[in-house]
Amino acid sequence: MSMQGVQDEEKIDLTKVEAKRLRARSMRLLLSLVRPVRRRLILSFSTVILSQAFRVVGPALIAYGIDQALPLAVKGDYIALWYTVGAYLLAATATAGLTYFFISYAAKINQDVILDLRQRVFVHTQKLSLEFHEKYTSGRVIARQTSDLDSIKELLDTGGNEMIAGLLYMIFTGVALVLLDASSFAVMLVSLVPLYFLTRWFQKQTRINYRKTRVASARLIVHFVETMTGIRAVKAFRKDTRNNAEYAGLVEDYRAVNAKVIQLFGIYDPGLILIGNLTVAGVLMIDGLRVIDGALGFGVLTAAILYAKRFFDPMEGMAMFYNAFQSSASALEKISGVLEEEPSVPEPVNPVPFKEHSGHIEFDDVEFHYSNGKTILPNFNLDIPGGQTVALVGTTGAGKSTLAKLISRFYDPTVGSVRIDGVDLREVANEDLRRAVVMVTQEAYLFSGTVADNIALGRPGASQSEIEDAARAVGVHEFIESLPDGYNTDVNKRGGRVSAGQRQLISFARAFIADPAVLILDEATASLDIPSERAVQNALRTLLAGRTAIIIAHRLSTVSIADRVLVMEHGQIIEDDTPAALIAGTGKFAKMHKAWRESLA
Repeated sequence: MSMQGVQDEEKIDLTKVEAKRLRARSMRLLLSLVRPVRRRLILSFSTVILSQAFRVVGPALIAYGIDQALPLAVKGDYIALWYTVGAYLLAATATAGLTYFFISYAAKINQDVILDLRQRVFVHTQKLSLEFHEKYTSGRVIARQTSDLDSIKELLDTGGNEMIAGLLYMIFTGVALVLLDASSFAVMLVSLVPLYFLTRWFQKQTRINYRKTRVASARLIVHFVETMTGIRAVKAFRKDTRNNAEYAGLVEDYRAVNAKVIQLFGIYDPGLILIGNLTVAGVLMIDGLRVIDGALGFGVLTAAILYAKRFFDPMEGMAMFYNAFQSSASALEKISGVLEEEPSVPEPVNPVPFKEHSGHIEFDDVEFHYSNGKTILPNFNLDIPGGQTVALVGTTGAGKSTLAKLISRFYDPTVGSVRIDGVDLREVANEDLRRAVVMVTQEAYLFSGTVADNIALGRPGASQSEIEDAARAVGVHEFIESLPDGYNTDVNKRGGRVSAGQRQLISFARAFIADPAVLILDEATASLDIPSERAVQNALRTLLAGRTAIIIAHRLSTVSIADRVLVMEHGQIIEDDTPAALIAGTGKFAKMHKAWRESLA
């Protein structure tokens, strides 16, 4: 065998192994969802068994009525006929009642399962570390929570009930026909051969194509979300036409793959009808000859035809179930993949008490690289005494933001340790760490809700007076009071009612009320105009007082309030001194400061 052939076989084996692994992962998730409702499922399953058993009784009662009860009625004995009719009506009533109970009860179970799964996805994605969210696009996360969960919900709401009832009905029909007349069952048994091959072909093709539909659907959602969240950039760079063309291509891909699925049903459904009709014709011909010979009664012939005809009735519904099943199986694979993601920054098993702290930060022989393997901080050491304000400056990619993420424990160092007050951050409970370290970013994100709600995020449960005191401290109280409803004004999504500078001041009030030991400002003034920046700088003096502060800034005006400036380059500190001392020198910061001053002239 050629080398290419060997490689192709290895690739096929790897694909099979991966497919098996995905199925096992999905099954683990499915079992974990079913386990809490297993007793209710047993009751539901028992109900559907009884309902389908009563449903199958009907043709057998018809056979008895024609062959036994009617001849007696002709002779004047109507008792058997009345009993047969009564039994038939009782079976029909029981079937209807039990089916109603099964459908309504199963619907409640399905809703509970979907609710459980939806909450799991939401809670787990929040628990996952920043690394996951930086590599897993928001559009893909939204697709897991929307279209994928909706696909599973659709399966549970409709297909699952129909599949179980249909399968049981086919089994009971076969058993009833064997008991009624084994020869008639043998005729129907022959039809299972073409039915098997047709169904296997259908399953294989739909499995392949439904994976394609999930991929195409996810691509549509991702493109839509990215376009809407980046609409300002779309407008600024006149990307509308290109977006339209790209979206049209994605829509066409989605349409094409769905057309293939529809085509499969266009072959499968007529195939089922043809096999069913041929089976009925076979039963009619063979059993009809037996009736002529006197070996079979008219009633049994009628029942056998009804059973043969009804045997194939659930198949179309089961095909629709398989349709939904393939879509939901692909969705379950994706959701199970998210739920099996482990936080790269895990919560400590036995956290160290971390209540009182001065904010003393230490980097001890730290080396760090992201998942792509590129080293950002090589053998990094740093000591920041508690209460000191440190400014980090340097070119893009120097490692400033990485430093801030390590202090916030969004990431853990690859080698070495980061400590606050002598405690390794890996040993600090997340809840304690979030109280001790607060980061204010350039975006200054405001959530939908009131201004007061957004400030109180820093300390849930804060009183109105505490919220107002925090706003006064950073100089934003007067502005908030001028809003239509004051502190009860709804800022709308992303703070649409307030300017960038005002959003930043509100985020400072949020940080102030949190009262952290360590405050990190990551480009917190980068998007502000000069008046807004001055207002923010005045607020900073209040905000930074008495706490350790890390200021990452390209605007050197913000650096002036720092006790110490660290100039970084390629993950190393190349200058470390007070702002005045560095400005008076001849190093990189002095050159940066001079260029900045000249840009203002």
